[in-house]
Amino acid sequence: MANKETYVIYYNAKCGKCRTAKSALETAHLGCEITEYLKEVPDKNTLKKVFTLLRKKPLEVIRKKEDIFKDKYAGKILSDDQWIDAIIEHPILLERPIIVGHNKAWVARDPETLQAIIEDK
Repeated sequence: MANKETYVIYYNAKCGKCRTAKSALETAHLGCEITEYLKEVPDKNTLKKVFTLLRKKPLEVIRKKEDIFKDKYAGKILSDDQWIDAIIEHPILLERPIIVGHNKAWVARDPETLQAIIEDK
């Protein structure tokens, strides 16, 4: 998780919104630590903390258009822990970018959210 000066970005280099978020933090001179969550999958406790900071249930932060979701999970009713296990098994399911810092977290997919993070510094 981030310390006072640094934001953590759950990042996928192939994602334009991730690159935009990273650039926005860097342009605002905010420290950022990149977590390439597809390579370094967060553990269950870390994901639980992130969802608590987001104030969202795991299912609310799952990419439902991913083929793995459609093939394996669509229509299933799972517990929060089971959804977290699914994210750990298939990290591509996790929405991105997620930015964590200052005891808060955001799914930063739009300019308004990025601006709110920058102004929150």
